[in-house]
Parts: sequence; structure tokens; C-alpha cells
Amino acid sequence: MILDGKRSRWRGSAGEAEFVGPLSNILLSAVTVTILLLSSACKPERRLSDAELGLTPQQAAGRRVYDSYCDRCHEAYSSRGKQGPSMKGVFKNPYLELSGLPANDDRVTELILSGRSKMPAYGQVLTQQQVQDLLAYLHTL
Repeated sequence: MILDGKRSRWRGSAGEAEFVGPLSNILLSAVTVTILLLSSACKPERRLSDAELGLTPQQAAGRRVYDSYCDRCHEAYSSRGKQGPSMKGVFKNPYLELSGLPANDDRVTELILSGRSKMPAYGQVLTQQQVQDLLAYLHTL
């Protein structure tokens, strides 16, 4: 059998057949690379403790608020988003990613309390202290 100008052949024994040639080598390589990429993307990162992150008690309390209310839609330490944008570096940019509002405590507090677009309002859910703790934590991202 000739494929792409190169010789390929079948090999095998009693009911088993295996195609050996340049196309099978390429296919095998592609499958191997795909499996390696998929398996490396599935490794969960170990979650760092509050102490490892150097969080103050207020920031640690804010992290717990974040875990309870924000984490389902927003990534904290990754630049990829979930349903909402990532919170990584939220206060390091002059403007918020989607709204274009200034990235400051007043605007972020307003978004938390009143909601916006697909984000629900948490004004009736979170206490003033929880919002302050959450802001302290967001500043660490």
C-alpha cells in the first residue's frame, strides 16, 4: 500500500491487524499530545490558606464572604472568568472590566449592594461589616 508517496503496510497476526506507516504515527502523536494537554488542564491547584496568603483577620473574613457569595460566578486568583468577570486584580486597574466604572471602593460597594446586569444585589443579604471585609479581601487579589 502506498500513501502520500511513502510505503505503509498492515501488520498483525490471526485476527489482529495494525496499520503501520506515516499516517498512523501522526495520528498517534496527535492523540498523545491531546491526552497530555487535557490531563494537565485538569489538575486542581491547591488552595492556599489565609496564612499562606498573608491575610489579615478582616481580609480572611472577606474571603469567607467571597467564598459564600461571589466564588460561584467570579474567579479570585485566575484571569479567566466564570459567569462573571475574574476578580483577580480588580483594584489594580483604573476601571472595572465590564462596566467601565472607576475601580474604587465606592463603585464596587455600589455594585455589591445594588447589583448590575446579571449580578444580583446583596444589599439585603450582607451586613455593612461583611461588605467592608469583602472589599478588604478584594484588594488582595
